[in-house]
Amino acid sequence: MGTNAVRFAVVLGTNEVASAIGVHLHREGFCVVLSHDPNPPVMRRKMAFHDALFGDTARVENVIGERIESTMDVFKALGGPQHVLVTWLGLSDLLPVRSIDVLIDARMQTREVTPNLRGMTRLSIGLGPGFSPSANCDVAIETRQDRLGQIVREGWTSAQDDGGALGGVGIERLVHSPHDGRWHTPVEIGTRIYKGFVVGHLSGVPVTAPYDGILRGIVRDGCEVAAGVALAEIDPRGRHAQWTGIDAQGQALAQATLAAIRLHAADRISTSAASTR
Repeated sequence: MGTNAVRFAVVLGTNEVASAIGVHLHREGFCVVLSHDPNPPVMRRKMAFHDALFGDTARVENVIGERIESTMDVFKALGGPQHVLVTWLGLSDLLPVRSIDVLIDARMQTREVTPNLRGMTRLSIGLGPGFSPSANCDVAIETRQDRLGQIVREGWTSAQDDGGALGGVGIERLVHSPHDGRWHTPVEIGTRIYKGFVVGHLSGVPVTAPYDGILRGIVRDGCEVAAGVALAEIDPRGRHAQWTGIDAQGQALAQATLAAIRLHAADRISTSAASTR
């Protein structure tokens, strides 16, 4: 199969949402590259391909994440992608490889200025707050829990919410960094912990769990973090806790992304047919 026959998708982010989208696109036959961004740090790492960046095994629903080092690795993979590719390379490094069919910003960032994705690829999709098809992307997708997965073709996406409740527990299940610093933790995701348990140290200051439950996510040991970012998450649902695979949010956003791609393709066919009449 030639490199031009395979559709090429670049997903900005290596978090659980970017990874869920990567899995779905891979299953659709795309060559998928996840490009890492350090802000915010990835927490739900067992639901993501993020740890492949560090040479660890990363698998999401039987799809393997493979670290790549160079644009030549991407070019080779376009001949017949076997895995989802994960890289430190940025968008500016990936643009020269080949025309990108779909560019998806799944970093789930909260930022004052959202990057303009339009014009760089055949289709650009922005997930979460700060995106508008009239300003900085071709299609936007809502990430608020009450509008999760809605495709936005006019206007702006909604402001971010607190992520909704899990087992009846809201944002208080998250552990946030009280200040800037270097994060260290020996605790593995999936560990049962209890309220007050020290889950790690931020520049030597102990950080404790706010709830009993299963450690659903925790930022990788050794990361530099800013004040106010989520360092860890407790799943209070007991035997119903989930810390691997694709969760309901990831599933909804990945399916919405595929729907947006299909909608765009249908629009192009319709426009082409109209122009030949």
